[in-house]
Amino acid sequence: MSSDPVRRGRLAGGRPAEVAAFLSSMDADRWIADADIRVDIAHLLMLDQQEIIERDASSAVMAALLGMYEHGVPETVFDDEYEDVHAGIEACLIAASGMDKGGRLHMGRSRNDEVATCIRIRLREELLAHMAGLSSLRAALLEQAERHTETVMPGFTHLQHAQPTTLGHYLLAYEQALSRDFERLWDGYGRVNRSPLGAAAFASTGYPIDREMTAGLLGFPELVLNTMDAVSARDFVIETTAACTILMSTLSRMAEEIVLWSSAFVRFVTLDDAYCSTSSIMPQKKNPDTAEIMRGKSGVVAGSFTAAFTAVKGLPMSYNRDLQDVTPSLWRAVSESGACIGIAAGIISTATFHPDRMREEAGRGFSTATELADVLVREFGLPFRAAHNIIGRAIRSSVIDLAVLEAAAQELSGISLVERGLTGERISDALDVDVSVRMRSAPGGPAPETVAEAIAIQHAALEDDRIWVRSEEGRLQAAEDEMIREARRLVDE
Repeated sequence: MSSDPVRRGRLAGGRPAEVAAFLSSMDADRWIADADIRVDIAHLLMLDQQEIIERDASSAVMAALLGMYEHGVPETVFDDEYEDVHAGIEACLIAASGMDKGGRLHMGRSRNDEVATCIRIRLREELLAHMAGLSSLRAALLEQAERHTETVMPGFTHLQHAQPTTLGHYLLAYEQALSRDFERLWDGYGRVNRSPLGAAAFASTGYPIDREMTAGLLGFPELVLNTMDAVSARDFVIETTAACTILMSTLSRMAEEIVLWSSAFVRFVTLDDAYCSTSSIMPQKKNPDTAEIMRGKSGVVAGSFTAAFTAVKGLPMSYNRDLQDVTPSLWRAVSESGACIGIAAGIISTATFHPDRMREEAGRGFSTATELADVLVREFGLPFRAAHNIIGRAIRSSVIDLAVLEAAAQELSGISLVERGLTGERISDALDVDVSVRMRSAPGGPAPETVAEAIAIQHAALEDDRIWVRSEEGRLQAAEDEMIREARRLVDE
């Protein structure tokens, strides 16, 4: 007879090993085993309060559950003879307290609502860890930006020199993008943090359960109300993997910049040796391998999103076993993206940027030509398109000086810039990279004082985010501590 307590009634005989392996969810279940114990404790406290289970049974089973909570889930629950961790834990409880007591825990619930609750518990922990990690990465970017508010460097479009900017401005662009990644995770967290427990298979249960009680014990502020939706919904998984995919696109772009900037061609940054590797044959090599792997991991996370979405999109209500294969995609996405967040924070915080080299490149490719065109508009009354054409024609000669600009102006517009007061000194001043950067002081621009103001604003926003994460972590821990106190009281009475 099978030792799996779920299988032994309706089904006869054993299974071929390949069938058991095919059906097993044990690899993914390791993620939720500890959460399953907490769900069991909450459910048992509710059964006891509602007098659905007798006190001697609830006390005996709770003692066994507290043993697992305090000492860890036994390795035996992951044995291949069990289809999943839930069956393994139930078998362990029956072995510890007997069928008459241990066999009563599953009243009023199904594995369907049980696993959905466990996934949400573990996922909200992962989301909080992601948000904490993003806060550290954003802090590293802000700290580097503070050091480099006046570090002039080239800005690029189409990977071509475009206009001069500052390194502080450049780094703030990534901090801004990562703050939106934080917002997406924060927003999705609210939809993850809802309790499906009590939905049972999909049609609730005839027992007088208290769903609000179990939700409160587990730190859920609200329910997934419709019981059919509660067990079958995996939109929160798709949303989370999508948010992780977008986050990874941000990190992948940053990684690409790091790879380029650390190359011998560019030499804008030197990475700490801890985040680099060398060649097995070329002793001179220092390769930005962590950034390259991060860039590659974006594909892994995007693949997890695609797998989860594809598995869910055609499923009818309510529960279907296909959903078992969605969960590994979720854990893969959060695991890989979480690791990349930490690596990125380390890369940025330990990087050494090279202001002299950046300044050397800042003015190349006529990158200050836009400021000169703006000068012709602001100070000499030209339409912008006329100024744009005049500067463009001058650049075709590879020289921008008074004589070339005057010839271009007369040829294209029939005007004399000299007669309007343009001088060689004014041209040189307009083409200066520091002047160009200082002029761009509108909100969000690269001017040093504007960047300093933006850094202060982002520091304040970051601190608000950190306070929220710590507060939510504290709230969940307080709920868990109170639940465990109630569980111990039940055993001690």
